Amino acid sequence: MSSSAFGMLSAIGFFITLISLCIVPQYAQGITRHYEFNIKMQNVTRLCHTKSMVTVNGKCPGPRVVAREGDRLVIKVTNHVSTNITIHWHGIRQLRSGWADGPAYITQCPIQTGQSYVYNFTVVGQRGTLWWHAHISWLRSTLYGPLIILPKNNVPYPFEKPYKEVPVIFGEWFNNDPETIIRQALQTGGGPNVSDAYTINGLPGPLYNCSAKDTFKLKVKPGKTYLLRIINAALNDELFFSIANHTLTVVDVDAIYVKPFETDTILITPGQTTNVLLKTKPNFPGAAFFMSARPYVTGQGTFDNSSVAGILEYEFPSPHLKNLPLFKPNLPPLNDTSFAANYTKKLRSLASPLFPANVPKKVDKHFFFTVGLGTNPCDHKNQTCQGPNGTKFAASVNNISFTQPTTALLQAHYFGKSNGVYSPDFPINPFHWFNYTGNPPNNTMVNNGTTKVMVLPFNTSVELVMQDTSILGAESHPLHLHGFNFFVVGQGFGNYDPQKDPKNFNLVDPIERNTVGVPSGGWVAIRFLADNPGVWFMHCHLEVHTSWGLKMAWLVLDGKLPNQKLQPPPDDLPQC
Repeated sequence: MSSSAFGMLSAIGFFITLISLCIVPQYAQGITRHYEFNIKMQNVTRLCHTKSMVTVNGKCPGPRVVAREGDRLVIKVTNHVSTNITIHWHGIRQLRSGWADGPAYITQCPIQTGQSYVYNFTVVGQRGTLWWHAHISWLRSTLYGPLIILPKNNVPYPFEKPYKEVPVIFGEWFNNDPETIIRQALQTGGGPNVSDAYTINGLPGPLYNCSAKDTFKLKVKPGKTYLLRIINAALNDELFFSIANHTLTVVDVDAIYVKPFETDTILITPGQTTNVLLKTKPNFPGAAFFMSARPYVTGQGTFDNSSVAGILEYEFPSPHLKNLPLFKPNLPPLNDTSFAANYTKKLRSLASPLFPANVPKKVDKHFFFTVGLGTNPCDHKNQTCQGPNGTKFAASVNNISFTQPTTALLQAHYFGKSNGVYSPDFPINPFHWFNYTGNPPNNTMVNNGTTKVMVLPFNTSVELVMQDTSILGAESHPLHLHGFNFFVVGQGFGNYDPQKDPKNFNLVDPIERNTVGVPSGGWVAIRFLADNPGVWFMHCHLEVHTSWGLKMAWLVLDGKLPNQKLQPPPDDLPQC
């Protein structure tokens, strides 16, 4: 895919071209915008390796979806491949429209071959950068794209108006089929093979063999301000990102404005988005600059330690200038948890009259969840598996590894047919206490069984502490909550202390987001108001951990008023 597919977009208006449906929308408030996503196979060549892979409209990354706050999006997804498909609109609140959320077997059954499903939802009270991706198995490795929400007409950004806006999407390239990779890993019980390259806007860049021509190039003018809409769509790695000899100003994360701060490097987990302002040098610098990303790695899992790079080029005053020096940024060490902690502490909500931080001050329900890796017994007779000590890798929340249902949880709940599908008794804390970040217990086994959900009455205010465990080594876990934004009121290292730590919670301007990294060997505390009826997935956004079972679901009951109830399902809702 050429880098022109991700060319610059202006802050006021632009055209969107889709393969099967060409639309020229008028940017009025509250209008309906139609898109068509055709899921199809496409031959793509990277690293001198050609493979046929699942795409949206023949492209990877897929089409850019653009709306304004208050708009309605109607997106028809048609499945032309042999694999079942769902699409998740990552970060969209889906107020009373949970049928459009997209995680397979949670809010819908998958779209089967030859079938279509129309995702229909309204963007309420959100503006910024989000993204969309497949939400079944590892298909999001190739099915993903940007979801850009502009402010309402005549509503300015709370920061300098950029000259141009540019999506920057990190992904991963596998020479082999990712579906086959995770299927084999689950069968053997070991860790899956890592990707062959990271990508920026689908391109691996010049640091890999046989990929120099597949390099994203951002051409800029001197003395201008650019808004980079950065998305981490990589499957299994948090990433550091920096542009050599340039400073970035962070202004937005997960479609929430933040108090601006300058940094040379950002940290972004899978699932997260970050908007930064890039001010170019006032004069032509006589050089080009790497835009580089490489992983932040904790724990014992498999990972790719390579780097991906794009190139920042200034528009030359003379076409005859060639062979310019190329500067590289200094990225933090792979395991720099200190940088990660200091960076996340800088993120604060604007907490202004126009953009208040409505963090719940009173808490109705307190929860304490452990998150981490463990093992399961090998299910091969008279053989050993490739996990620790001949076991299979597993992952869990409160030592419960999620059992994937065969009927969508939301359908079972809505139609009152939950019996045999799920039980409403997910534990509010772990059954067994131990020193979570100290020496691990002798028993590393996790529990499997009935799908369990956590039930919340409508409008319950929740405080959730998520504690990393060291059972198979301390590790950072980016947890994503569907259906809600939440406030990150506290975080720290070691074991959470319920007597001391809440005294230091930030209830004034905590960052609000939809995906947060549970610190390696530490904990994070979030608060949210359960004001959105439906069934909402929560899971680690490291795809291998999700595959191993680090996921659970919240069931928020209807309220008493009509506008507090889940709307009926659409007629074309896929069936299992």
